[in-house]
Amino acid sequence: MKLGFLGAGNMGTAMMRGIAASEICKSGEVSAILAYDTDADKLAKLSDAGVMPCESAQALCDASDYLVLAVKPQVLGGVLENLKLRREQVIISICAGISAEFIRSRTIPDARIILVMPNTPLMLGLGATALAKCDGITDAEFAVAKALFATCGIAEEIPEDKMREIIAVNSSSPAFLYLYAKGFLDYAKTAGLEDGAALRLFAQAMIGSAKMMTDSGYSIDELIKMVSSPGGTTLAGLDQLYAGDLTGTVQKCCESCTNRAYELAGVKKDA
Repeated sequence: MKLGFLGAGNMGTAMMRGIAASEICKSGEVSAILAYDTDADKLAKLSDAGVMPCESAQALCDASDYLVLAVKPQVLGGVLENLKLRREQVIISICAGISAEFIRSRTIPDARIILVMPNTPLMLGLGATALAKCDGITDAEFAVAKALFATCGIAEEIPEDKMREIIAVNSSSPAFLYLYAKGFLDYAKTAGLEDGAALRLFAQAMIGSAKMMTDSGYSIDELIKMVSSPGGTTLAGLDQLYAGDLTGTVQKCCESCTNRAYELAGVKKDA
């Protein structure tokens, strides 16, 4: 199976590198990874991963069995209107907020589409990818797409009508977590702690905390309580986070992220 990527931005590049290094490529199930981008330098930087550049978007489309749409949502419409798809192709869209109907309205009415929302940690094999199966896709085809992303982390199927809401949870969330982490590392610097040690310790605290969330069997509230001794240092810090309404701010962050996804798609969000 030949896998094509239309667009080699940050997410597309992360996906290509992650998949190229995965077992699904090493086993030969994916026989080639092809790509096209208007920026030839981006394609050149992927040569070490074995990604083969195409001379045009249409040449990429013609050569691909599974075609990944990895361009900015704002320009996708114009790109699609100049592209001739084949009915038998499977289209994988990672364009935030874009629906299957949008793609079909600008290509062919029976285009077969899988909506996907990945994140950049899949470059390291630690991705978290949400997928939605749209009308016309067979179970076997969806299984292939899910396997592509599962080899680079975890892949979860969600309803098609929640693909905009999931963006804040798994795709944009790394940036939100990095900003949160920056606050701790900035504090470490002002406290005179060595940068490298502070980074490694805090990163490991995040990794360990994530594993506690998924593997310990305790709820989030229970996990917080386990760290919070009465009258101790953790509660003193938590008091400040509660006073600053951290969870409320996160809620607003996620809502703003979701609203932007609806705006990019030109769709009105239901109240």
